[in-house]
Amino acid sequence: MDFRSAGGDTNRIRALAQELVGLRPDILVAAATAAAAALQRETRTIPIVFVGVGDSVASGLVAAFNLPGGNITGFANYEASMGGKWLELLAEIAPGLKRAAIMFNPDTAPVSVYMPSFETAARSLKIVPIMAPVHNDVEIETAIIALGREPRGGLVVSADAFTLVHRAPIISAAARNNVPVVYPRSDYARDGGLFSYGQDQVDTLRRAAPYVDRILRGAKPGELPVQFSTGFEFVINLKTAKALRLTIPTNVLVRANEVIE
Repeated sequence: MDFRSAGGDTNRIRALAQELVGLRPDILVAAATAAAAALQRETRTIPIVFVGVGDSVASGLVAAFNLPGGNITGFANYEASMGGKWLELLAEIAPGLKRAAIMFNPDTAPVSVYMPSFETAARSLKIVPIMAPVHNDVEIETAIIALGREPRGGLVVSADAFTLVHRAPIISAAARNNVPVVYPRSDYARDGGLFSYGQDQVDTLRRAAPYVDRILRGAKPGELPVQFSTGFEFVINLKTAKALRLTIPTNVLVRANEVIE
């Protein structure tokens, strides 16, 4: 196996995709939307299995979920309703929320997938929705400082390879500016983020392995349907909640898969 990591850098993702395709492997596995798209641009013949992508139809990776077509298929990790779910959970954990931004890198994650449900939830909860596109640590810091200038601001971090790689500055800026944040993966909560709700990454990777095996044995990726996450994790970091002076309701705590104390 040959392994490459781009660290959320879009230019490096493209370069590494070219490099890997040039090695003429039997199959390619792509983690995250940007990586899958970069590999697909480089080859229409080598089979590709993706994991950790958003809406693979909306992002143009596949023609349809049930019949992807071409040389690509895989496992989508988030559905469109997640935007609203993240905001609803944030409002439960940080009562009185008045403004909420959704953070994403427009070069690596199509946030449009989540916006309809995010905006619907915002209207229902009477929260002002804010777009927070970021490309680097400076823009991350600026966006979070803006949210923290006035009380009752919160942040939703979109599922994205860029935000995952840059989780340390996001978590640090949120702590310094007293901004409650919901994250899309448990890595963030375990690294000091307030709480996370999202796909069980290990479960998805386990489910992708049989697809790789089937394709290597002759199955066509374009005939294997895109599958969706069946396992989700809800992780709360009580130490961070205490630092933000938030009291997590008991009915929320009992729903968590993991509570970090």
